[in-house]
Amino acid sequence: MKRLQLDDSWPDSWKYSYPYDQEEIWGEVTNRGYVYSYANRRKYTLALLDEVLPKGSSVLDVAAAQGNFSLYLAEQGYKVTWNDLREDLAEYVKLKHEHGSIEFAPGNVFELGFGEQFDCVLITEIIEHVAHPDEFLTKIATMVKPGGYVIMSTPNGAYFRNDLPKFSECPDPSVFEDVQFKPNSDGHIFLLWPDEIEWLAKSSGLGLEKHQLFTNSLTNGHVKLEYALKAMPRSAVEWFESISQKLPFAMRQRLMVNSATRFKKS
Repeated sequence: MKRLQLDDSWPDSWKYSYPYDQEEIWGEVTNRGYVYSYANRRKYTLALLDEVLPKGSSVLDVAAAQGNFSLYLAEQGYKVTWNDLREDLAEYVKLKHEHGSIEFAPGNVFELGFGEQFDCVLITEIIEHVAHPDEFLTKIATMVKPGGYVIMSTPNGAYFRNDLPKFSECPDPSVFEDVQFKPNSDGHIFLLWPDEIEWLAKSSGLGLEKHQLFTNSLTNGHVKLEYALKAMPRSAVEWFESISQKLPFAMRQRLMVNSATRFKKS
């Protein structure tokens, strides 16, 4: 992946994406909690894909933003299709592309009409931005070949600091339709609980193969622990993260910020 240099002539969306690249890909630490949390999300999400998909498999990356997952997978030998509603980001991703098979399909993923199904559809940090996560996952499932996979990452709704409504308890999700697809945490509508993810899988015709919870409050820098992050070496933070992974599930689902899930289509 090619490292870019900020250019004042870039569109605003490119300038907005650039600082995220510096932290996510190149390790320039401005917010340690974000950098550590993103590294965990990247590791666990991509591992779910690597475990089951041989190189050369087709992968659709939905709402792929600046394409950091897309470009990595292309470099690893997958046939990747990048997608995002923000069409102008496609040219930004192309600037970073060095090698590997990647195609670009900007626009509403459900209106593009690919004419084919994929071995895997990747939906990272998107389902929490939609008013109807059940309908969203059902539509995504139709884009996957029989025997293929959906890989999802999303914030963990059971995390003790989450104060958003629970999707399964919302009488009318349509009231949130006007605020869908806003970026960052300001646009979160529902954060799915582990039991909701299992229910959504069944209602979408998918089998839940693997669900992982990760990134504790220290790793993420929550509850004023960002001050501790500045004083601790990264190795100590990673050690504490590994210890927290061994806690009973009931404790982990309350203490972990993020989740990653692999679904399989029968």
